[in-house]
Amino acid sequence: QVQLVESGGGLVQAGDSLRLSCVASGRSFSNNAMGWFRQAPGKEREFVATISGRGDSTNYADSVRGRFTISRDNAKNTVYLQMNSLKPDDTAVYYCARRWSGRTGGSIAAGEYAFWGQGTQVTIAS
Repeated sequence: QVQLVESGGGLVQAGDSLRLSCVASGRSFSNNAMGWFRQAPGKEREFVATISGRGDSTNYADSVRGRFTISRDNAKNTVYLQMNSLKPDDTAVYYCARRWSGRTGGSIAAGEYAFWGQGTQVTIAS
């Protein structure tokens, strides 16, 4: 059983930065693409960013491109989301996820991910 644990969320002012971390335990995730998704209360879960198994390819939602950066350190079984220039619309619970085993390319679809963390709350005050 793969477990993912997010951390780094909090309450910050608009324009501030946060870095989220997601640490994986259990089976190695080094060959599997990872993604970040977010969900605001009463809203659907939406794609934020994805990174390939090797970390050599990334993709971002239009709403965060240029402000957020996804990265990974496979030696630490950790994926990161650096969030800059935060806006109130970024307020949500942020989840990291791992694709099904053997799938190294990223996907924007939540259904393509087999394992999910519990989420970390990010709140941006204006």
